[in-house]
Amino acid sequence: MISDVRATQAPRFYGTAYEQMLEKVRYEGAYPTRERADEAVRLVLAGLGRQLTGDERVDLAACLPVEAARVLTTQVPDTRPLTGWAFIKDLATRSGASLATTRWDAGSVFAAVTAHAGSGLITRILHQLPTGYALLFGRAELAPAAA
Repeated sequence: MISDVRATQAPRFYGTAYEQMLEKVRYEGAYPTRERADEAVRLVLAGLGRQLTGDERVDLAACLPVEAARVLTTQVPDTRPLTGWAFIKDLATRSGASLATTRWDAGSVFAAVTAHAGSGLITRILHQLPTGYALLFGRAELAPAAA
């Protein structure tokens, strides 16, 4: 007798706020299913959780739905911060996806994160992270002013 593995897995039940976040990611990323959007959210937020520290990490977690905050905060921050490009390469390696797909996932998830966090917190986060993240959040990468 062949059993269907999907039939034996318990369905995931999420809170309304996380369901809405998944729908935003699904829409932004043009993903065919909510499950695919959930995979993208978990991949990208886990990666961000390995990069973000301090008050920005705490404040972001407080803005996100509990399921998303849990993914972010269960990660131990890396001792060596990654640039935006290295962040994408790391996520691609971990997921086995192409760089283009991973970049798409990051942009889709960060659009939803921005909607929850607001512009001010995202600006603080971008000041903490190495170069290359602004573009992932849909912002221009600004060079520091010359002294």
